[in-house]
Amino acid sequence: MARPLRLEFAGALYHITSRGNERKAIYFDDTDFELFLTLLGKVCEQYNWVVHAYCLMSNHYHLLVETPDANLSKGMRQLNGTFTQAINRQHQRVGHLFQGRYKAILVDKDAYLLELSRYIVLNPIRANMVQNLEDWPWSNWQAVMGKTVSPAWLATDALLRMFSKQRKTAREKYTAFVQQGKGVPVWDKLSNQIFLGSDDFVQNHLTLLNEPDKLADIPKKQRRGKAQSLTEYEHAANTRNDAIVTAYRSGSYTLKEIGNHFGLHYSRVSKIVAKSKT
Repeated sequence: MARPLRLEFAGALYHITSRGNERKAIYFDDTDFELFLTLLGKVCEQYNWVVHAYCLMSNHYHLLVETPDANLSKGMRQLNGTFTQAINRQHQRVGHLFQGRYKAILVDKDAYLLELSRYIVLNPIRANMVQNLEDWPWSNWQAVMGKTVSPAWLATDALLRMFSKQRKTAREKYTAFVQQGKGVPVWDKLSNQIFLGSDDFVQNHLTLLNEPDKLADIPKKQRRGKAQSLTEYEHAANTRNDAIVTAYRSGSYTLKEIGNHFGLHYSRVSKIVAKSKT
């Protein structure tokens, strides 16, 4: 089993899998699938996650998750722990539901987001569980195709916009893209069992793994003063970017909150903050 991933940073994208103990089922009826999606939605709301794709199989699941606030471990503990407790109560069972720790692969978003999006929804086809994607209700395919309402935590429109600004055309192009993905290798660039990306991507993040954050040992109250409002940061700074960096370093605002205030996507805020460190 691969060693657990410990690299977390703002805006990271992960392919997550978690399997049933002894490869046994983790969902026993339709209500269990529905329960998992409900809990996933709550975790996304609490931890500010964005899900780009998902597929729930009978004895495991796949998630493609982006974490604007560098909190994958906390969210996964909540998701798997709460789901295990609920399933044990519902089905009068005891013990572990999942086989050890979840597996997380850090993904190069620019290169592999689309590839993994189709890989994930194709799982029921590869497993010979159904012949058509429409016949498997437990993936984001249904929402992308407009068969079900897309929840707020699922980046359906963001995915479709990669194919066209027109929804109908985007769905047609996305469908063709997915159908062409059968048999396409995805994991040929997997490195150290925890990175999916180019050699540069892997080296950059291996460097981060070897540079522990010294500030983590300092109590927050010793390194952060009382936060001001975002408006106050904006008025006090010489430039917008200075205000963004100062607000983020206060530790009181997420990238998304700052982005909403300044009218920017959180990924843009993340880049501004990262650039200030160079």
